[in-house]
Amino acid sequence: MNTPLRITAFTAGLAASFGLALGVGHATGNGPSPKPATAAHGGHAGHGGHAGHGEEPANGGAEHLPGGLQVSERGYTLSVENPFVTAGSPTDLRFRILGTDGKPVTAYQQQHEKDLHLIVAPRDLSTFQHLHPTLAADGTWSAQTAVPAAGEYRVFADFTPAGASEGLTLGADLHAAGDLRPAPLPETGRTVTVDGYTVTLGGDLTPGRSGTLTLGVSKDDRPVTDLQPYLGAYGHLVALRAGDLAYLHVHPDTGTPGPEIGFTTTAPSPGSYRLFLDFKHQDTVHTAAFTVTTEGAAAPAGHQH
Repeated sequence: MNTPLRITAFTAGLAASFGLALGVGHATGNGPSPKPATAAHGGHAGHGGHAGHGEEPANGGAEHLPGGLQVSERGYTLSVENPFVTAGSPTDLRFRILGTDGKPVTAYQQQHEKDLHLIVAPRDLSTFQHLHPTLAADGTWSAQTAVPAAGEYRVFADFTPAGASEGLTLGADLHAAGDLRPAPLPETGRTVTVDGYTVTLGGDLTPGRSGTLTLGVSKDDRPVTDLQPYLGAYGHLVALRAGDLAYLHVHPDTGTPGPEIGFTTTAPSPGSYRLFLDFKHQDTVHTAAFTVTTEGAAAPAGHQH
């Protein structure tokens, strides 16, 4: 991408959704490496149901709600077949997207090499899964997964129906039975280590104002300059807002293969966010997770910069 991708709304999991997978549920393709994306989302400009990625008004009217907060939007509904699962046990997560006529949607516009992206995250934001389910002829999606611990989870479906002018992100609750051990929001610094890689976060989130976040990847004290495309981009960033899991899924400002990936973002409100960065190196997808608290107060409506 040669121009900055400006973000408006935080759309929840993974599609705030700074759109990442923490340790579980990644599928890695074995075919040729995809060509990096060169335009801002295309049809996926609707990540979270907002076209164009302009900045979101800080007063947050209903028409500007971040994605993933609603199970139904613009006539489409996310229907999870069985929202009750057992922690630690393999689960065939099945769901349908019901259209404006009440029938399952069976045709989608492919975005970032997939018809639909599924994010699963617990309310405490301790883990993250970015899944790519399969679609049956009757409109039922299914994904094999397992949630690691008991608790309340949010499932986000990020998709664009065939013929639609923009995409949207719908969210639904998932309840995992087991020995519940509530935990506070994970604390991190500006540097985290995952699978032997060191990922460093630069820049700040400012409510109501666009800014640039950078994520640098290194290994064995040397910058990684040969990141591979993953789903058409060199990095995927999802942000989830603590408290309600408002979701945003975005992609890099440029198509350079590392070691630093930049994202132009706007936080919809003051607060804490979990950032999940997916990156691919040596044919394996890794996820780095950060906790970030916004700097400053929200700008008045109409005064975003």
